[in-house]
Amino acid sequence: MTAATTRLGVDIGGTFTDVVLETGGASYSTKVLTTYAAPETAIIDGMYQVCAKAGITPGDIDQIIHGTTLATNALIERRGAKTALITTEGFRDVIEMRTESRFEQYDLNLQLPEPLLPRHMRFTVQGRIDANGAVLVDIDRAEVEAVVDRIAEAGFESVAVGLIHSYLNPAHEELVRDVLTEKLPDVAVSISSEVSPQMREYERFNTVVANAYIKPLMASYLGRLEDRLKAEGVTCRIFLMHSGGGIISIQNAADFPVRLVESGPAGGAVFAAHIAARYGLDKVLSFDMGGTTAKICLIKNQSPKTSRVFEVARTYRFKKGSGMPISIPVIDMVEIGAGGGSLAHVDSMRQIRVGPESAGSEPGPACYGRGGARPAVTDADLILGRLEAEDFAGGTMTLDRGASEAALNAHIGGALDMDHQQAAHGLSEVVDENMANAARVHAVENGEDLSDYTMIAFGGAAPLHAARLCEKLGIDRLLIPPGAGVGSAIGFLRAPFSFEANRSVYMALSDFDGAAISTLLRELRDEATGFVRTCDAESPILADFKVYMRYTGQGWEIPITLSEEQALTPDAATFKARFEEEYAKLFSRTVEGMDIEITVWAVNASTPPAPVARIDEVTELKTAVIGGKCTVFDPAEGRFVSGYRYDRDGLEPGCHVDYPGKITESETTIVIPSSRRAVIQPDGCIDLTRKEVAP
Repeated sequence: MTAATTRLGVDIGGTFTDVVLETGGASYSTKVLTTYAAPETAIIDGMYQVCAKAGITPGDIDQIIHGTTLATNALIERRGAKTALITTEGFRDVIEMRTESRFEQYDLNLQLPEPLLPRHMRFTVQGRIDANGAVLVDIDRAEVEAVVDRIAEAGFESVAVGLIHSYLNPAHEELVRDVLTEKLPDVAVSISSEVSPQMREYERFNTVVANAYIKPLMASYLGRLEDRLKAEGVTCRIFLMHSGGGIISIQNAADFPVRLVESGPAGGAVFAAHIAARYGLDKVLSFDMGGTTAKICLIKNQSPKTSRVFEVARTYRFKKGSGMPISIPVIDMVEIGAGGGSLAHVDSMRQIRVGPESAGSEPGPACYGRGGARPAVTDADLILGRLEAEDFAGGTMTLDRGASEAALNAHIGGALDMDHQQAAHGLSEVVDENMANAARVHAVENGEDLSDYTMIAFGGAAPLHAARLCEKLGIDRLLIPPGAGVGSAIGFLRAPFSFEANRSVYMALSDFDGAAISTLLRELRDEATGFVRTCDAESPILADFKVYMRYTGQGWEIPITLSEEQALTPDAATFKARFEEEYAKLFSRTVEGMDIEITVWAVNASTPPAPVARIDEVTELKTAVIGGKCTVFDPAEGRFVSGYRYDRDGLEPGCHVDYPGKITESETTIVIPSSRRAVIQPDGCIDLTRKEVAP
């Protein structure tokens, strides 16, 4: 990556916008409330705050790296452009028919998610390409023009084009795009052979529709952001974090905004992987809890687990298949509606439910005093002593304890015959158990035992809840790094420039064609490298090769990583050996006598990551300076406990805390329950470990 001396990382979340400035070896950060009507306004405000702390002007910034939840929220809230889909005749209803699977097997009243586009917004054309990429029926340009005329009359702002088997032969999609560009130059166009050139029409069509749906919105936002920054004297280039954990140019982001859907959480996973490398940890559970959602990711060997399909807007919180599938490279994580702003209520079974609805920043939790009347997780944290009303967000906000008490009494306590403290305890335990359950499910699905893992927690709300999650999950060690409250924004500054190119080309090992494979993977490498070169013209570029393989007749594939030599000078025996090795790791056995298939080929090009130096962990301990007394609710003991409060800025490496209490900083609070002790490591990480229980 080209060196930049002054860099700004910006993460727009559902509640707060996090801004981090790194310059001259120092880091400065702030959190400002997200401005929904004009998200760029919060960025400008935060930029000026950190520049003032650093003693520089915005014009001194050399590079800006940005991640946002705007694309995700637009899909969840259905706030995208008026979009049409052009598809092959006979396949108009693919995105509504889905895969015909039932994600809740025994629910007789199962409600399937509505497709992003209703049927009257979906159009068809004749013309057909077969499963080998050959043209069966030529496409008629006159018919395409007639369909485009109907789209023009209806006033669509964006058009998605998804034709059968276009991932093998994009000629028909390209013709449709040419007609759209000629007749409707002001309408955004997305074609599936560029957005997601992969097999499985349901996933591919959904992905191109989602890209088209948010393309005008994101292009407008990115254009406004560039203009606002230029008006403030910022002339540097702006880059975007993408869902796969790398950085792309602002133009690529505008063309493929669907790749931004998980950009904020991806930055958090990169941040956690960086911390894991510093400590030499091979098994890490990344826990990112912000204002709106909580994200959990498994990191093995200092690399986040990745996937090529994920779901947005699940209607059944933990059920795979209940959301909208997006087929792009993505860091694999589970995300649930459990953040500081997640709202609570009592259901018809007299049970406390938390999320996925969130108060966000407008109006925010009741304690914000901005008109919110329903209790949120932050309200419970305030009542339980985890937050201090007069010193929230570094003293920039004063929380209203009375409003939290009133909201808890009105919406939980009154319904369940509890006082406001009992209601706060119940709310907190429910949200913590929701997050613990999500982590358990994610671990089981990946064949992992979390007791072997170290948790790394960040995000504004995570340090308040992380120790309790460790108690529930049986995790012995918890690391809370410096800048935890703005962890995703810091992660943006640690990420490489990268882009993954992929393509579906079916091949059985019995028909192995080494020359064709070598040519295909070289083409994908050149394509991915070309995207990276638009961001960085000087750095060397590394290529990671991956293929997705399965036994004949199986419904899904597993990823197989190849070395450059194995990819570019391929042979069938090596591919088979690599597949059987990975298959046995997952399923403890291989299947004799069955042919093996390759369905997807992928190459990820990236700039080399910056080297990470291992730290020397402290061996000599000293007593921490107490900042004052405090009382914090300890859920494991079911009561308030007396403890001490510490100022994180006043804690030196080697300081240890053996008493319950909390460590405060400007962007979050670290809660230390009775079961844990804390040690400050040389890099500023707070290392919480389980206390040894006397026999």
